[in-house]
Amino acid sequence: MQPSSFIAILVALVASVGCSSQQLYGGGQAWQKNECNKIIDKQERDRCMSNANTSYEDYKRQSEAAKGSK
Repeated sequence: MQPSSFIAILVALVASVGCSSQQLYGGGQAWQKNECNKIIDKQERDRCMSNANTSYEDYKRQSEAAKGSK
């Protein structure tokens, strides 16, 4: 499945179900981890998984900090 197809399906699903932003983030994390597992280079895969394992709370803090620095 192409990433753009997945995103379109995910958006439609969220719109119909009414998921919270935290649930949406969790779904995106699961997709990202799946994509990370496709990377052959171990070091790159580990870096990808590290990013994919960022908690929702850390993501929100980083997002707010980025908005504040603009």
